[in-house]
Amino acid sequence: MALSRDMSAEQAFEVVQTLLDAPEDRFPLTFNSDLPRIRELFHAATRNQWDPKTDVDWDQLDPSKYTEEQRYAARLYWSRRAWSEYGAISESPALQVRFGVENRPSDMQLFFTIRSQEEARHAEACHAMAEKLGGYIEKPVQQLFEGSVSTHGVRRAALNADVPLEGIIAALVCTAEEIAFDVFKHLNDVTHDPVAKQIVRYIMRDESRHCAFGWYFLEAICEQLTPEQKKMIEDAVITMMEKVELNGYHSAWLAPENPASNAEVEADRITYEAGLGSTVEEVEKPVFIATVQRIRDQMRALGIELPPFTHPKLGTI
Repeated sequence: MALSRDMSAEQAFEVVQTLLDAPEDRFPLTFNSDLPRIRELFHAATRNQWDPKTDVDWDQLDPSKYTEEQRYAARLYWSRRAWSEYGAISESPALQVRFGVENRPSDMQLFFTIRSQEEARHAEACHAMAEKLGGYIEKPVQQLFEGSVSTHGVRRAALNADVPLEGIIAALVCTAEEIAFDVFKHLNDVTHDPVAKQIVRYIMRDESRHCAFGWYFLEAICEQLTPEQKKMIEDAVITMMEKVELNGYHSAWLAPENPASNAEVEADRITYEAGLGSTVEEVEKPVFIATVQRIRDQMRALGIELPPFTHPKLGTI
């Protein structure tokens, strides 16, 4: 049965549900792209969707196991993690507009429909974790990360024709999300609470696909790029590193020191010691340095040279 205007809502729902439940070869999507690896990522994402309400085993979370100080610290951490995800949710629609305006392959547009759903799940799961530990905190970092945690610059850049799409993807996906993947991979190693660990693993799995998309895309178009375009990509990545990542977007200990950031870093330490998520400078620092070096090496292989980055707590990397 096919969809028609004369159907009731109930009949239409049944048809759509039948299509969604059908084997993939019975309901093929039509693609006009020469990027088959991105198409494969799209299908992998549709097969591996998860629901924070039902797929996280919330019954395993026992807040009474933790002290009031630990619960409050973890609420700060998971609230901040949720807050950082909110800006990411609207990045994908902005990029989809850009893909459409530039008539980019449909694979890219479809993949980003899934990406926005995944970012929304990340925010929902982090928000729920904070709630179950005693309550989500509206602005856990107040104005500390105003210029980094909410990456509004990505949305503006996506709608700015003067900023090349390749630069946005390199900065947002191949840099910020590559760091995000390693952050969650590291958290998987140091988090002991079973529910916190489940959330970390789900997010890490999604981030791995996001990173793959970015590198597949850059690899596919790198030979077509002019030296001027590669320089614009380099500038976009530098901005993301210096203004966002090295300003504390994924790791609070990288933020400029002041009473507010010190309080966040201390809360992260308490959360880490309780096994409820988060990490600390001395444990994560070598992970972060290795990630930046890997990004630099992968960019260099594509003809994009990144300069050294300097940070008071990292030195020159």
